[in-house]
Amino acid sequence: MKYNTLNNNIKDKRDMKKSLMFMFMAASLVACNSTSNDKKATTTEETVVAVSVKTAVAQTQTIDLLETYTSEIMAYKENDITPAAQGLHIDRILVDVGDKVSAGQTIVTLDQTMLKQQELNLATAEDNYNRMVPVHAAGGISDQQLTQMKNTLDLQKEVVENLRKNSTIKSPISGVVTARNFENGDLFASMPILHIMQIDKLKVMANVSEQYFTSVKVGNKVAIEVDIYPGEQFEGQVSRINPALDARTRTFGVEITIPNKSLKLRPGMYARAIFNMGQREAIMVPDQAVQKQVGSSERFVYVIENGVADYRFVTDGRRVGNMIEIIDGLEAGDEVATTSFARLMSGTLVEVNNE
Repeated sequence: MKYNTLNNNIKDKRDMKKSLMFMFMAASLVACNSTSNDKKATTTEETVVAVSVKTAVAQTQTIDLLETYTSEIMAYKENDITPAAQGLHIDRILVDVGDKVSAGQTIVTLDQTMLKQQELNLATAEDNYNRMVPVHAAGGISDQQLTQMKNTLDLQKEVVENLRKNSTIKSPISGVVTARNFENGDLFASMPILHIMQIDKLKVMANVSEQYFTSVKVGNKVAIEVDIYPGEQFEGQVSRINPALDARTRTFGVEITIPNKSLKLRPGMYARAIFNMGQREAIMVPDQAVQKQVGSSERFVYVIENGVADYRFVTDGRRVGNMIEIIDGLEAGDEVATTSFARLMSGTLVEVNNE
């Protein structure tokens, strides 16, 4: 009996020790969890770090009001070389495509056969008229008959004069031959024998919006750009303004003359004519501050105010160098981010670092 009582006491002590051990382990786990949670809370608080950004201030600047119009470069003058009379044989063509010619230079001679025949007819008509003058004075022929002979003589003189003028063709302008449609000995038809262009001076025709009708004046300078010479500008000058507007397009024609002594430019080149229509005030920011929203044509900036980024849509305008105009969405003095866009959103804490 005493033995059983002793065993029970020992068992109760063991159970008590186990219970105390479990309680201690539970308390330790709770303490560990509490400590772990405290550490997590501390870590979470420590991850809220301000994003370092560089910024620029929107500024009011005076910019040139530039308008660009596309067109094609044309020869300043061009001329089709065509005889006045049809059915003449070409004796010789003295120039070829690419040759330079001067005003007044002989470039084509025609067959002289018809001219010689008409000169013989003229000589006959003159002889007949001269013989009939004394006959008329003696009353041998009437006034009407003598007048008819005189008219025939005058007509024949015109025919010969016209053939003489066209038997040798001279260039009316200085330029370069750009087309040759016949060969020596061909019978002239309706197509021009040669085509000549003056290219030491060129012109561009631009259709300018009616709102600038009072801004464009004869003598105004116009910058010309062509794709074949990137980054290079050629100086043109307004030489003629169409006094009437096109009612359908609301534009007016402007002719721009371009000196071309170096012959770098050629007719047919695609060109951009850049007009300076005056100046105006504009709000400008660096172009890297203006970002394009993915999937749309919208533009936005991050405005930095009191250390916080604010996502804001803007309407952009003209680009001047590395600056871009903001038509709507910003005011002068607004500070905008120029870096770290991937880490920014509305409400992001920022630290400005412009050093």
